[in-house]
Amino acid sequence: MSDNQNKDELKWLNEEPKYGLTHAGQFHSDDVFATAFLKILFPKIKITRAFSVPEDFDGIVYDIGFGRYDHHQADKEIRENGVPYAAFGLLWRDFGSRVVSEREAKKFDKNFVQPLDESDNTGNYCAMAEVMANFNPSWDSEIPTESRFWDAVSIAKRFLANYIERYNSSKRADSLVEEAMNKGDGTTLVLERHLPWKRKVCKSTYKSVIYPSNRGGYSIQIVPIAYDDNTLSANFPEEWRGKTPEELASLSGIDGLRFCHASGFLAAAETLEDALKVAALVK
Repeated sequence: MSDNQNKDELKWLNEEPKYGLTHAGQFHSDDVFATAFLKILFPKIKITRAFSVPEDFDGIVYDIGFGRYDHHQADKEIRENGVPYAAFGLLWRDFGSRVVSEREAKKFDKNFVQPLDESDNTGNYCAMAEVMANFNPSWDSEIPTESRFWDAVSIAKRFLANYIERYNSSKRADSLVEEAMNKGDGTTLVLERHLPWKRKVCKSTYKSVIYPSNRGGYSIQIVPIAYDDNTLSANFPEEWRGKTPEELASLSGIDGLRFCHASGFLAAAETLEDALKVAALVK
């Protein structure tokens, strides 16, 4: 990539591109997710697909052209952990922190983007890459590849939009969770609504969280030791796990205890009073 080409492409870090261009023909998860991400970042962008980049093209170019957002050149960029970037990863590196926090962007890169990038660069199996590749028309299909590409992009865009919304909704829940924690007893946290709570509650003194269940009644969940580690900080009695409501009532002495997950991380009770009794038995 020439210095002038690099300088021209750096402007998209500060300007909003009106046009985008990626390669035509058979598509993969890389160019599909890169396109979907650009459509979220820049809703008005007009993206076309072609087999070469016009000399006078003024827009963001990716997965073609050997520029900042391509990865087919000999000196392609590689992460510190050895995973090579593909187009989606390069775009996420530059723009991911615009839609989520910088910390979350790095986490999403590790857990979701890197397997896609590695699959595109090396052919390693990745379930999501396989799903997107299967949108390509079969060899004897009369459906245009262009049509199927945009079908795949619509699915990828929905996936990314849902992820971004869920992350940002969890951020909006933080103040409500903190308020409940400050009012609580430091052991059993009671929430008035089912909110994303793990990021705030993990590594606190709380051992269990009670919240209304969307199935009715109340859920009692054990707090993991860390946000990214599901090892439990406490336990329900071993003999409760996987038992019927009748067995649970007999074992616990709590008539409203109706469920305890076989892995021991979750229980359910009919009333808040029952849920508090269950939480009191967490060790």
